[in-house]
Amino acid sequence: MQKIEAVIQPGKLDAVKEALVEIGIDGMTIVEARGHGRQKGHTEFYRGREYSVDLLPKIKLEVVTTDEMAEKVVQAIVTAAQTGAIGDGKIFLSRIDDAIRIRNEDRGDLAL
Repeated sequence: MQKIEAVIQPGKLDAVKEALVEIGIDGMTIVEARGHGRQKGHTEFYRGREYSVDLLPKIKLEVVTTDEMAEKVVQAIVTAAQTGAIGDGKIFLSRIDDAIRIRNEDRGDLAL
């Protein structure tokens, strides 16, 4: 099993969710996050004063899937979230040793 964590722009969330549902992914966890990468934020003016906004709003999406589906999930996220601009986000993959569904104690791929 693979855990896929993607940090994307908030405006791309609906497109990414639709792309994942299209390939058969039913379960995902979505968390609102704040952070920055190379863009280091930006400055804004409010009531005549300049403010530095260094933590930008992001969305963190987590999906645990079978090894066979992992590359399809990655490609669906990249295709739906990519704009070609700085700040599009990142995807991280990790191995998952086991998963257990609490309701009926299914394990492994059955728990997904």
